[in-house]
This record gives sequence, C-alpha cells and structure tokens, in this order.
Amino acid sequence: MTRNLRILLACALAVMVIATAGLAALLLIPSAPQTTNSMVGALGGPFTLTAADGRIVTDQTYRGKWVLIYFGYTSCPDACPTALNNMGVALDRLGPEAAALQPVFITVDPKRDTREALAEYLKSFDPHIVALTGSEEQIAAVVKEYRVYVSGHPESGGNYTVDHSSFYYLINPEGKFVRVIAGDVSGEELGERLRHWMNKTV
Repeated sequence: MTRNLRILLACALAVMVIATAGLAALLLIPSAPQTTNSMVGALGGPFTLTAADGRIVTDQTYRGKWVLIYFGYTSCPDACPTALNNMGVALDRLGPEAAALQPVFITVDPKRDTREALAEYLKSFDPHIVALTGSEEQIAAVVKEYRVYVSGHPESGGNYTVDHSSFYYLINPEGKFVRVIAGDVSGEELGERLRHWMNKTV
C-alpha cells in the first residue's frame, strides 16, 4: 500500500468518525412537542369533574364550543398564574370571537384544590375561565387522558410541591383534540394562535 493511499484512507476514516459523532449529537438534542393531523383525537377522553361553583362538568358539557384546557394547581408559584393571566389576554385579543371559546383550568392537586379554593383563586383572573376539580381518581384519569406530566415532591411540615407539564390543549367543537400550545407563549401570541386554529378549515 502506497503512502498516499494510506493517507487517503486515514482521512476517509476520520471523516466517517466525525460524521457519526455529529449524527449522534443531533439525536441527543430534545425537540419541542409536535402535533400532526394524524394526532387529532389522540388526546383527551370522557371525564366527569366538578366546577368551582358546584356544577358537574363532563367532556360533553361544552360541545359546540372550542375548549382551551390548562392543567395546574392553585399553589403553583409562577407557571399557572402566568398561564391563566395569558388566557385572559388571549380572550381580549380574540374580541367577539372569544364567545366561541371556553377556557378551562383543571387542577392536578385535588387534595388542596377544593371547590372553595378554586373559586377564591379564580377571582384574580378572567371571569370566563372555569376551574375544575374532582376526586384523586377522577383527576388521575383525566391527567392520563391528556398525557400530562405530574410529580409531587414532599417538603418539611407535611407540605409538598407539584411539578407538572405546562401546555394549553385546544379541543374543537366536536370534542376532538386539535393542538397543543406551549404554556410559556405570551397572551397576545396565544390569542393569535387560537384565532388561526379556530378559523382553520383544512
């Protein structure tokens, strides 16, 4: 084997190693959640929960309206109050179109989030938002249906915090899941995305 051929083979091997390493690095980078047309109807399902005012609410209650659901809890320090405030901003952004949308807040902490606690919490946000709670079994079921990440963390004194994923779930008037929207978008951006999907015909 000539010296030039050995050098050429060594260079080719080096290129292959670098390309393989680059591909491996790309595969390790987490990507943002994506949804496609094939996912429509993939999330969600039947549920029966209780609203802050005592009404029984099921997955059938808001048929004929778009529904925007956010999962969280009243002791949440940042993400939940920000998300609910942005729901209100989005409703303002939609203007008259907001009449076709029902915003819903479902607790992931039914032990502390009683009807009374939710009613008090909602006083700080847009009055059109409906808050729902239920038994631990009911909440666990709806959390599973929407594939919400929830993890409790005990603290001293018997207290605890709850980690949870932060997304808005958009449901169409027929009760089918349409889109997941990141929970950290601004209220203005949320309103524009909702307008887009609520007016999308294909």
